[in-house]
Amino acid sequence: MGKTDEDEIIRIAKKIDKMAQKKTASGALDLLKELKSVTMTLELLQSTRIGMSVNAIRKQSTDEEVTSLAKGLIKSWKKLLDEPGGGGGDKSSEEKRKEPTTPMVTSQGSPEPQEERSSSSNSSKGDFAEATPNTLIATFPRAPVTSDSVRLKCREMITNALQTGDDHITIGADCDELGAQIEECIFTEFKNTDMKYKNRIRSRIANLKDVKNPNLRRNVLCGNVSPERISKMTAEEMASDELKEMRKNLTKEAIRDHQMAQTGGTKTDLFTCGKCKKKCCTYTQVQTRSADEPMTTFVFCNDCGNRWKFC
Repeated sequence: MGKTDEDEIIRIAKKIDKMAQKKTASGALDLLKELKSVTMTLELLQSTRIGMSVNAIRKQSTDEEVTSLAKGLIKSWKKLLDEPGGGGGDKSSEEKRKEPTTPMVTSQGSPEPQEERSSSSNSSKGDFAEATPNTLIATFPRAPVTSDSVRLKCREMITNALQTGDDHITIGADCDELGAQIEECIFTEFKNTDMKYKNRIRSRIANLKDVKNPNLRRNVLCGNVSPERISKMTAEEMASDELKEMRKNLTKEAIRDHQMAQTGGTKTDLFTCGKCKKKCCTYTQVQTRSADEPMTTFVFCNDCGNRWKFC
């Protein structure tokens, strides 16, 4: 992809952004037609952020032709996510020039065969393909408008968390609406903006912005995790795979230590329990460190069940 194409896309993006700021779509149709003839790649989408600009003008415009063309462009760009190496834009562009309409896209992001379109149009995948660039957000009712300053600020912060990285651009998700839906689900549960509501909002934002856990954010943007689901997930459910594995190993170790202290060991009165102050204990020694280090002593109180490690 040459530098000329990137410069051209940036030029178009700047013009579209100005139109969106002025809340006018006059001349947007010609710019969108120019974009349709450009060979797009994942690298260009990320470097120019053209997806965000097109999505903005889509929301501002009342012209059905502009809205339809913007939706078609974003839908076709979404396919670049699943192409190996993020490239492969040339073939897609050639196919788009030959076909009068944008190919339908399945939930996996790949084009449906021509002969299967009629049969799948009534299926869930067909419905998904005809949805807006928000993917599965269209299946949920749009969030009611609110004038509450606290709720508006929370919606804004959730939206910013969803926009961490470039995933929302290539996916084409409507982060404003998605953030509003998540906040609405949380507010519906608590019925007010008290501390419980704010803590729930904070935990969603922290986990969505976590750079070590991008899969959670992507699943929310793609619709795999619904707004209602993310609004109620526990910290353990939102954790990254790495953190879940770490917690699992720590739990196994704790269970092993507990079982070892209860089922094995030697009874003694040499140790005093820190809880009940009694000396009816059982201890076990295990080589937990290197061979030249002393053994670790695990002590279990037979009276109150207290366990501790004595080094």
